[in-house]
Amino acid sequence: MSLRPLLEKRPAQPTLEGAGVKLHRAFGFHDPSELDPFLLFDDFRNEDPLDFEKGFPWHPHRGIETITYVLSGEVEHSDSLGNAGTLGAGGVQWMTAGSGILHQEMPIGNATGQMHGFQLWGNLPAAQKMTAPRYQDITAADIPEVTDDDGTRVKVITGEFWGQRGPVDGIAADPQYLDVFVPAGVKKTFRIDTYRRAFAYVFEGSAAFADASAPSGVLLEKEVAGQEVNIRDLSGDRTLIRFGSGDEITLQAGPEGVRFLLISGAPIDEPVAWHGPIVMNTREELHQAFKDLKNGSFIAPAH
Repeated sequence: MSLRPLLEKRPAQPTLEGAGVKLHRAFGFHDPSELDPFLLFDDFRNEDPLDFEKGFPWHPHRGIETITYVLSGEVEHSDSLGNAGTLGAGGVQWMTAGSGILHQEMPIGNATGQMHGFQLWGNLPAAQKMTAPRYQDITAADIPEVTDDDGTRVKVITGEFWGQRGPVDGIAADPQYLDVFVPAGVKKTFRIDTYRRAFAYVFEGSAAFADASAPSGVLLEKEVAGQEVNIRDLSGDRTLIRFGSGDEITLQAGPEGVRFLLISGAPIDEPVAWHGPIVMNTREELHQAFKDLKNGSFIAPAH
């Protein structure tokens, strides 16, 4: 077994998106090779409806997949193909934009006005960029959750983990998308296939993630639930951790426990031509996409 090194630890940055939605961006519009096949990750979390109610009005996508995971509140969505629906708390929508789609997403707060969710963009390989758009809408009840003896809980959204398989399938990068809770002070190791790029995103509590160059650094200084944790190494709320290559990660939860997303996928290793919500392989394909938008041929006719 080989522990993955920590390549980078950084806080998500406040960003305005859509019609003025306040969110935090962990990565996006950066070097796309860093986390290939993933392009962008946003944490949209607000207590005040004024910070999100204008939502994400009509906009195009081509050449990517968007993955929306809602924790609190709802997201109403509709598109240019006549699809419409509501994504509820605990639910996931995996949208393959493929050849092109226009859609809108409008967040709605829960009974106390809170809204919390995530959106991840995944790239598509050249052979699938112009496929027909499709949706996979998954309710909270359809997402398996497994619990270990130490109280660790994992929701398996896609991929296989601890004998459970997530309900989302047929995704180009064969990703693993896990929602993980580890109780206070518990040390835990998770296996990740070596060939995948991987990151974690902490959104509740804190944890110390072991670094391959100094693996003893997670077990020092402060006792939590009978274990010692190096409080200097704790990664807290809205922190992105980017891992290097290896086949496992190890962490120890802080005083409040930790909840984080653990996401990995097979790199596509193709050229990227990217502007806004459209991601192609060449500048010529990108120019053609915007030309199609302008002349009304962006959406392929239904068969």
